[in-house]
Amino acid sequence: MIPRTSNGEACPLPTWRRNLERLALSASLCLLVIQIGCAAPTNDVPAAAAVASRPPIDLVDHRLVDLSHTYDADTVYWPTSPSAFDLERLAWGDTEGGYFYAANTLCTPEHGGTHLDAPIHFAAERWTTEQVPLERLIGPAVVLDVGAQADADADYRLAPEDVAVWESSHGLVPEGAIVLLRTGWSQRWPDGASYLGGDPHGDATDLHFPSYGEAAARLLIEQRGVSMLGVDTASIDHGPSSDFVVHRIANDANVPGLENVANLEQLPASGAWVIALPMKIGGGSGAPVRIVALVPRSQ
Repeated sequence: MIPRTSNGEACPLPTWRRNLERLALSASLCLLVIQIGCAAPTNDVPAAAAVASRPPIDLVDHRLVDLSHTYDADTVYWPTSPSAFDLERLAWGDTEGGYFYAANTLCTPEHGGTHLDAPIHFAAERWTTEQVPLERLIGPAVVLDVGAQADADADYRLAPEDVAVWESSHGLVPEGAIVLLRTGWSQRWPDGASYLGGDPHGDATDLHFPSYGEAAARLLIEQRGVSMLGVDTASIDHGPSSDFVVHRIANDANVPGLENVANLEQLPASGAWVIALPMKIGGGSGAPVRIVALVPRSQ
């Protein structure tokens, strides 16, 4: 029963009651994350033993970091994209009924802004966007920082030696991890020419930005069994790539990609969790995605 005042209005809940409800909500969310992490794996999802061994998450002790760029007129798309983000206002204002009402229609290519590449993007008969299991989209974050290398070489590609440096401090990259490559390129957003290192409209043959290298991608996917590869540039292949070998390696293994990730400088090298939920597009080769990181307040 909800307590009410003499005029029938609901009474404000006492502080202890509000705090109790917040704790209950946190516990429910924690249970949800644990259940997702420990769910029986589907085809090509990390082994149950790996996810079952992950410690529970106490959301009260974590802060949230938004890893997504806003979709708007400034959103950066691949240069050959025939269109960009378009938001058309259908209604905006007071109605005859005396209340405010707003509604829009939007149009966007799958691959632009902060988005997910589904495995079907570069591999036949692999998962389309709606088929990617939740186990792939939620997991512990591994942040590999190559900002110094990228500053010296705009076409830098992550090498196995970079992974070895991370592992020397944090142990092996855990199976089922979501790997996020920090190059510092998101600071260039939304300047398309600077961000892409070339013509942002029409010509994709002379782009320059850092990303993953083939050998490092094979190490992370084939030997470490990671769930996703993410990067704060426009592609999981570096700008000059013409064969998109990292896309092909990842997608053939049913490993999705996260591109144009933001705010990676706010994440520790390890210890955070990532939730990357794309728009559930049936038959899609990708989709806009809102990525959230849960970072321990102690880090």
